[in-house]
Amino acid sequence: MPDSSGMILNKEEENDAEVRREDQDQINEFGRLNARLHEVRGEVGGLKKLLEKIDDASTELMMGSGDNVMLRLGETFFEATEDEATEYCEGEVEKNQESLDKLKEEEADILEKQAGLKKSLYGRFGASINLEEK
Repeated sequence: MPDSSGMILNKEEENDAEVRREDQDQINEFGRLNARLHEVRGEVGGLKKLLEKIDDASTELMMGSGDNVMLRLGETFFEATEDEATEYCEGEVEKNQESLDKLKEEEADILEKQAGLKKSLYGRFGASINLEEK
């Protein structure tokens, strides 16, 4: 039987354990967690880019001359003072940082659950199952 790298397993490495319903449920749970992990990591990347853009905007505001600026909200631009725009940026940073922190917690929880599932599944199936990313 081929292993994760496409190689044939030795007879000693093969495991003829029957896949029980409980095992299949664990495999399915691992797959769902893995899919969510990829989603979370994508969202984290997007939030980090957004926070970087907001930081850049805040830096530009600090270097401003005190004039009014155009603040974009959705698809619309509004004229605002530098102080109002700075306050808005600070609020956005706080809101997005909270979201980022929650996603990081969720990522840690997913990894913890996956570690438990890996232990259980590798204990039952050994090298006959591959739960690692390529």
